[in-house]
Amino acid sequence: MTRRGHGEGSIYQRNDGRWAAQIRLPGGARRTYYAETRRDVQIKLANALRAQEQGLLSSKATQTLSAYLQEWLENFAKPSVRARTFASYELNVRRARELIGWIRLNELTPAHIQGAYATLMKRGLAARTVWRMHMVLHRALRQAVQAGIMLRNPVDGVSRPKARHYEVRTLSLEETRRLFEATKDHRLHALWVVLATTGLRLGEALGLKWEDIDLKMGKLSVRRALQRETGVGFVLVEPKTARSRRTVYLAPGTVDVLKEHRDRQAKERKVAENLWQEQFELVFKTEVGKPMQDGQVSWRFHRALKQAGLPRIRIHDLRHTAATQLLERGVHPKVVQEMLGHSTITLTLDTYSHVIPGLHAQAATEMQKLFERDDKENER
Repeated sequence: MTRRGHGEGSIYQRNDGRWAAQIRLPGGARRTYYAETRRDVQIKLANALRAQEQGLLSSKATQTLSAYLQEWLENFAKPSVRARTFASYELNVRRARELIGWIRLNELTPAHIQGAYATLMKRGLAARTVWRMHMVLHRALRQAVQAGIMLRNPVDGVSRPKARHYEVRTLSLEETRRLFEATKDHRLHALWVVLATTGLRLGEALGLKWEDIDLKMGKLSVRRALQRETGVGFVLVEPKTARSRRTVYLAPGTVDVLKEHRDRQAKERKVAENLWQEQFELVFKTEVGKPMQDGQVSWRFHRALKQAGLPRIRIHDLRHTAATQLLERGVHPKVVQEMLGHSTITLTLDTYSHVIPGLHAQAATEMQKLFERDDKENER
């Protein structure tokens, strides 16, 4: 073993030929680093000593990834995200703990994580599913770096799975009209109209209360969203982001449809009588006043599409339909961003990049008017 000064660590070669460097942490705990060559372990030791000087080393780095992730879920993730998002985090943490949870944080490498991704892909999980685990791991270990438990985030050195890009499918103007016409007598006709003309997220629409809608002024306010939490039931939660709290102005046709929907709902309440179970005074609910589940609504939407003879799309694509039609008609992207509640205009432009070429062609057409004016003046 090579002797060094107190606090400078030590370097030695193991019986298996590998080199090791050891450093003593405050409190007496030791940390050991391994490498195939003396030079590589010297570099690791130098980095560790520098980190120790900066107060970045912690004895918690010897805990397993499994223990750390469980602590992170409870102390960092749970207080900061919605219940539905937390459930997704839990699922991805379980997958990570199963495959690489036994590895200590100070020994976790990009190769370990890359191998876990490969195993999940071999099991048949979609690239997008593995990508979600990648994002959760990155966020969790970034917190470890910020807390001084790790020197660097090993997820940064991993090639994340490339999820297949979802091609946005929207309804054309004529198809949207067909949907409205075919479902005008359906009890959820107003929901399809609201989603296709305001761009609300489904949870935002299902969380609307009548007090949020001003039919006289022709506008609605997005103040909450409806979610179903395991073991709890339906709850009203804060909008997705700060910008998701917004006011959306309604087309006169949308206002008329909502008035009809309100009258229909009053009749349903009379018919249900004692079976009516009002919970939140929602605009959209079941025939007996209960909140509606996402899956229930999607199933009815797909039936409505079939009834109208339209191609099958996701119900979320009605939000894309609203945005696409506005952009195609020359509405400024900033207005569309605020209407959708996007956090940035970049997100709006990236999401609807398929519309941009058409806008460029429209711009060229508008520029042509400069030449047309000159031609008319020459004729005079």
